[in-house]
Amino acid sequence: MSFPQPRKLDTENELYEYAVGALGRRMRTVAELKRLLRPRVEIDTEYGQTLVELVIRKLKDQGYLNDASYAGTYCSSRRDNEKFGRRRVETELKIKGVHGDLISEAIDGAYDEINEEKQAREYLRKKRIMKPKDQKAAAKVFRQLVRAGFGSKTIFGILKKWDVDEEVLGALEEETLEP
Repeated sequence: MSFPQPRKLDTENELYEYAVGALGRRMRTVAELKRLLRPRVEIDTEYGQTLVELVIRKLKDQGYLNDASYAGTYCSSRRDNEKFGRRRVETELKIKGVHGDLISEAIDGAYDEINEEKQAREYLRKKRIMKPKDQKAAAKVFRQLVRAGFGSKTIFGILKKWDVDEEVLGALEEETLEP
């Protein structure tokens, strides 16, 4: 089963209305909105490229599209609701097409006063992850915390406080050093 091609929009007004509707459904970065608009115009023509850029500029001027604001809101939301660490949020923002400088500012602002160990413990509590009973469970907890964006120093600190065997911690540390 194939999906139908998106309807091509010929005028700036039509494309603008479509973009405002897309932003009305959820916040987006400039890169995300461009990806969404490109299939709607003849992008291989200069007219289509110009149309997309005009709509983006108009939305920026009106304050509907602002990557710095998006990054700040996104960081705070992921920190408070999902309890993710800095690295996870940074990676997600890069995928969404936010510029590196804006990511650094937003991450620093959102995570400046946050204790990473406390944040990791809140993440574990939210996910109902209990103290590991064996090496396999400890490795699973370790990998979950890495995926959630926490640093290995913080993770090892938590595992040591849980009295995880030193031999297991050594094996996990070797696993992190391997390419």
